[in-house]
Amino acid sequence: MANHPTGSVHTLARIELDPDGTGSVGNFRGLQGVLWDMDGTIVDTEPYWIRAETDLVESYGGTWTMDQATALVGQALTFSAGQLQQAGVDLGIRAIIDLLTDRVAADVRTEVPWRPGARELLEALRHEGVPCAMVTMSESLLANAVASQLPEGTFSHLVTGDRVSAGKPDPEAYQLGFDLLAADHPGLTKDRIVAIEDSLPGVTSALAAGLVTLAVPHFVPLPPDARRTDWDSLEGRTPADLAGLLVPDPDTAALGAEA
Repeated sequence: MANHPTGSVHTLARIELDPDGTGSVGNFRGLQGVLWDMDGTIVDTEPYWIRAETDLVESYGGTWTMDQATALVGQALTFSAGQLQQAGVDLGIRAIIDLLTDRVAADVRTEVPWRPGARELLEALRHEGVPCAMVTMSESLLANAVASQLPEGTFSHLVTGDRVSAGKPDPEAYQLGFDLLAADHPGLTKDRIVAIEDSLPGVTSALAAGLVTLAVPHFVPLPPDARRTDWDSLEGRTPADLAGLLVPDPDTAALGAEA
């Protein structure tokens, strides 16, 4: 249960991508940046959300089934909180969101459930100087708990759900993530930026924002869509694999041919 309609933007320690001070960023085989979803993509937090939902509903004498929990994957937190109210939780929407977020963040601080290959790919992108931003509909408390477990400078920005006016599947969050990277590194274009997602609301958002979209389905299968690429896992994947998702850049191709 990772998506909701409100968000914050955090600027983190920047990776040293701009040694000449021009603000430009070099290509890695045409790849200019990567925008990462968090829940289900970087970390496997859905079991934490489901446990928190179940415990909350049962504390009010209700029952919460796996089918009900699965139906909330990728939904806005406000929507999900409403479903918990219907299941018997006698609290306001904001109170439910706060309780669940606090619980999941505490679980993450105890043990971060990394998705296979995510940390390794993030580190490889950092090594190659490819800027990354997190674009999650989880709130800043949880996003910071995850980001703090990664090397400083892994993400140049965190776009979280607390302050965007419309959550995924609306494109606003991914548009904001792109705008922040583009402000840091002039010359970025959307056809050179890859968004990595696991949920239908997430891939819908990224596609609507005009980004190259990679789906790595996890908790809930995704319907086929020719506009995106699907991988079974990030394990063993490299920046070169991400660059391979792009439509070939004639200039980059020419340089490769000369080499």
